Amino acid sequence: MVKKTTIYDIAEKLNLTAATVSRALNNNPKISEKTRKLIQKTAIEMNYEQNTLAKALKSGKSYNVGVIVPRIDSNFFASVIRGIEEELYPKGYHVIICQTHDQENQETGNINTLLSAQVDGILMSITNRKTKNKIFESISKKNVPLIFFDRKKEIRNVSSVTIDDFNGAYYATKHLIEQGCKRIAHFSNDKRLEIFKNRYLGYKQAIIDNGLEFDESLVIETHSKVLAGRESTKKLLNLPNPPDAIFSSSDFSALGAIQEIKSQGLKIPEDISVIGFSNEPFTRFMELSITSVDQSPLEMGRKAALVFLDEVEAKASKKKPQQIVLQPELIIRKSSLKKAIS
Repeated sequence: MVKKTTIYDIAEKLNLTAATVSRALNNNPKISEKTRKLIQKTAIEMNYEQNTLAKALKSGKSYNVGVIVPRIDSNFFASVIRGIEEELYPKGYHVIICQTHDQENQETGNINTLLSAQVDGILMSITNRKTKNKIFESISKKNVPLIFFDRKKEIRNVSSVTIDDFNGAYYATKHLIEQGCKRIAHFSNDKRLEIFKNRYLGYKQAIIDNGLEFDESLVIETHSKVLAGRESTKKLLNLPNPPDAIFSSSDFSALGAIQEIKSQGLKIPEDISVIGFSNEPFTRFMELSITSVDQSPLEMGRKAALVFLDEVEAKASKKKPQQIVLQPELIIRKSSLKKAIS
């Protein structure tokens, strides 16, 4: 049987104390960056494996963090997860990823499973359903930090990291107006969720502020899917007075809109301009690139992880919830650009 490498073996090789090696492997700030990197490099070379159970028993932590997202086959959520991992892995944490498929029962099941696994925290983007607050309160009762990102619920003493969806929608709609569009439709989603409610309100306010008539019939609740975008666009194009632009709360339904507009022999952006939301990779790689609102998912993930670290290290009496709001950026591309940008 091959003998396992211990911290004493690493200490002997580097002529350091076992305590110094232990602190370095646990990212103790008292150890200099140079020494920490040397010890960690040596540990890898000597095939050292930490005893995670012993570490957990000693610290009272599992060093596991749960991340719950509606789906992982989205570049936005994949990038958020990457940002979370980039902040937490160097601190010794492992990330357990769960997806809800926008189903309330799966969301509840994920939360209960993570709590049973005694995770040190839960970072999540809620589903499209009206999940009862009771399940989120069960997290607080166990003194497990809960941080919402992107989609959130208003719960006392719970931190969140979101983007300014109102301004993102406002900028997008204002850009369409500046391009000469006068009848702008909006693909909303479930407005019980704050992000979609704020995108709708931002769109509406931009219409009003710029002297156009707000027409509720041009607002369609649409799932964030390509097929849903096509079906909603068919309805709009069948109107006696169809729109000359569509601002979608999702890139996927925006893509569906583009497909349907083209299938009916209309030109983009000459006949109808289109803008999406999220800045998914396909929006820039298509021959007709799609204007979209960028949500800074990598930064969102990093911020959510840093909020978790703040909360897990703070004493209960000093814990203060944080409400971080990131600013969006409108990425202008061919699908909306009728006029040159000065």
